[in-house]
Amino acid sequence: MENLNGTKVAILVTDGFEHVELTEPRKALDQAGAKTSIVSPKKDQVRSWKFTEWGDQFPVDLPLEKAKPEEFDALLLPGGVMNPDTLRTIDPAVQFVRSFFDANKPVAAICHGPWTIIEAGAADGRQIASWPSLKTDLRNAGAEWKNEEVVVDGNLVSSRKPDDIPAFNREMINLFGRTRRKSHAA
Repeated sequence: MENLNGTKVAILVTDGFEHVELTEPRKALDQAGAKTSIVSPKKDQVRSWKFTEWGDQFPVDLPLEKAKPEEFDALLLPGGVMNPDTLRTIDPAVQFVRSFFDANKPVAAICHGPWTIIEAGAADGRQIASWPSLKTDLRNAGAEWKNEEVVVDGNLVSSRKPDDIPAFNREMINLFGRTRRKSHAA
């Protein structure tokens, strides 16, 4: 397993993110030595969605208005329908996502997470896995939609759904580790 000691990962969410799409990748990142921070337009807490009903509250580590993309090495975009649908309407959230692509930093997105990538103008020319309902949105944004458990395209790793989390976590940690080694070698 990659050693992500010292790697700072922003997890951008608002209310309605799919519970396991934050908790399981975060646990994997933390176990690999990364420092994860929940970044949100909400100030104090965000609430998860557990498949069919509201889930747990999580403390916001850093309000979006105070978050500086340059202070992070990588970005995680959990899904859930409400979360990215709301984030893509919040310009500072879209700018935050865009800045990771502009800086060629690694991004991991699962389920409906790619909606924010589309809004950031970063889907064009990429291969992206997502929840099937995003297929047309991704194609319209110039991406090639993939119905695969995990797809790595350059600095982007993406997956379709909670069942894909084991493969998603493995490839996310590999990508973040490779990118970290390159940046420290530079």
